[in-house]
Amino acid sequence: LYLLYSILLLIFNLICFILYVCIWFCISRQKQKKLLHTGMSKFTLILTSLNLQVLDKCKIFSSVSLLVFITFSVRSQDIRNTVGNIPMEWYKDYPHIGYDLDGKKLFKPIRNKDELDEFLDKMENPDYWRTVQDKMTGADIRLSDEQVDLVHRLQQGKFGDVNFNEYEPAIDFFSNEVMIHPVTNRPQDKRSFIPSLIEKEKVGKLVHAIKMGWIKPRRPKETTPQYYDLWAKEDPNSILGRHKMHVPAPKMKLPGHEESYNPPPEYLMSEEERLAWEQQDPEDRKLSFLPQKFACLRAVPAYSRFIHERFERCLDLYLCPRQRKMRVNVNPEDLIPKLPKPKDLQPFPTTQSLVYRGHSSLVRSISVSPSGQWLVSGSDDCTVRFWEVSTARCLKTVEVGGAVKGVAWNPNPSICLVAVSYDDTVVLLNPGLGDRLVCTASDQLISSYEEPEEVKDQLVQWAVAEGEGHEQGHRLILKHPKAVRQVTWHGKGDYLACVMPDNGSSLQVVIHQVSKRRTQNPFRKNKGLVQCVSFHPIRPYFFVATQRYVRVYNLIKQELTKKLMANCKWISSMAIHPGGDNVICGSYDCRLAWFDLDLSTKPYKVLRHHKKALRSVAYHRHYPLFASGSDDGSVIVCHGMVYNDLLQNPLIVPVKVLKGHTITHDLGVLDVTFHPTQPWVFSSGSDGTVRLFT
Repeated sequence: LYLLYSILLLIFNLICFILYVCIWFCISRQKQKKLLHTGMSKFTLILTSLNLQVLDKCKIFSSVSLLVFITFSVRSQDIRNTVGNIPMEWYKDYPHIGYDLDGKKLFKPIRNKDELDEFLDKMENPDYWRTVQDKMTGADIRLSDEQVDLVHRLQQGKFGDVNFNEYEPAIDFFSNEVMIHPVTNRPQDKRSFIPSLIEKEKVGKLVHAIKMGWIKPRRPKETTPQYYDLWAKEDPNSILGRHKMHVPAPKMKLPGHEESYNPPPEYLMSEEERLAWEQQDPEDRKLSFLPQKFACLRAVPAYSRFIHERFERCLDLYLCPRQRKMRVNVNPEDLIPKLPKPKDLQPFPTTQSLVYRGHSSLVRSISVSPSGQWLVSGSDDCTVRFWEVSTARCLKTVEVGGAVKGVAWNPNPSICLVAVSYDDTVVLLNPGLGDRLVCTASDQLISSYEEPEEVKDQLVQWAVAEGEGHEQGHRLILKHPKAVRQVTWHGKGDYLACVMPDNGSSLQVVIHQVSKRRTQNPFRKNKGLVQCVSFHPIRPYFFVATQRYVRVYNLIKQELTKKLMANCKWISSMAIHPGGDNVICGSYDCRLAWFDLDLSTKPYKVLRHHKKALRSVAYHRHYPLFASGSDDGSVIVCHGMVYNDLLQNPLIVPVKVLKGHTITHDLGVLDVTFHPTQPWVFSSGSDGTVRLFT
């Protein structure tokens, strides 16, 4: 049976060898031959076990079969370079790299890659990192996953074999018992105690050959050009050194004599100096400790603030951003925008001309008649005073039932009415000043009202003044459900808007129509606490300012058109440009925001000229001027030119700071307004006066 098995194995080996030779000569491409080598090498490992099993049973046939197998297996191995284990640098100057089994030269592969090709290959070839060059053949070999894993394990200091257990229990070859006789008692040789004579003789020959010139030192290697990253390391003295952003941490100050355990007497503090040192803040002290003197180093205690100071030092190193800031050599004056000089922007108010005295308490609101001849002021002394602008003479004083919060003169020149708000009441007054025909027409307008047949329930109670109130000028009395803070007229003089701030109610803004004595609530729900409202001078728009936003509503479409973000904590006042495309808002956090409605919903420019809260802002009807009054007692007049060209931004230039009011109870200027025709500005303050600047 073994004889038959050996004969069949011999025939099988011969057939495999013949097929391998035939396929080898039929294949022309080198890569396919390499794959054939690999496959046949694995196949020969299977035949090895079969040949060795029958080697002892049938030695003759098995030996012949094994001879064929060995010839086949040796032929199938991929050994191409037969120069042996020698330095491959010896073939550096030759075109070949070694010899094959037949003694023929193995020429080097053509490698004409320069540094640029190497870089492109590195960027584009995904297997570049796992490709190495075989020094024996000069070819590029791609490492398999097992070989890469082996390299990684060796780099990490681990064993190459994955299955090797380095923590196997140690085998105690020798017992713990002390033996009488040693395992080996062979004495050491004499040559282990003296230097080697053979090595001494070889070294002597080499020294003699060097002296005689028979052995010459090796030539130095030719220096190849080195390619390096230009920006990897920068010379601090070079031009590019200034782009280095990192700044090293400053070193700590070296200890001085005051930190010694035995300092000189002049470094010790006296009792007065010690008391002054204890009263100072820690950041103001020159030294963070008190210098002390000890007899010897052994008596020095541990420093109590050592851990605290080490921790602060670590925080400084970790948290402090040390980065070099690039400074550009720019003249600071070039950064300031080129603005025209104030004297080129005249006319604007510059001096205080008149002071209107008579109120005994702070004056919260003022308003000028459309003709510019009369001025009305409302004060906390429960009076409304009418003044002649040119002479500062009080022509009429009307007493009301509470502190006046707001007054507004009807902007229509054909109507002589003044709206006055106090507590929850709004009174329409006819002062009887100016043209008698206008005053008479105003009274006829109110008296000609006819009640409709169907009387609807209204939010506000309308009543006609009678008796003593009618003699003082009261014409209509409007009772509101809550306290009224502001009143403002529409440009045509028929509609009157009132503000009743209440964050928990939807009834904060009401609009009255005087001719029909109707009241309507334009908003079902108010988003926020309403501060002030205003009508658009031209279009049917209504501006509502809450604490942080200004909402613009279209009265015809009854929808929200825009929402302006003031970027302020609390809006206090608002004014609209006569052109209608620009809005200014004053706030309690000392800011004045200018909005360009055609440009953005965010402020075009924010001015921080005042030092305290702004109470009032106003535009001039004809001149490019606007003013702001603040609690710092000053009125700042600015030139605000709005151009017809929509591509040209408005020109805003502060031109004058007007002072005259006395600060009382931390309040300064409470209201400002412009003269309708002249470049004059009126201001009312907490000192109970109204001042005119011309």
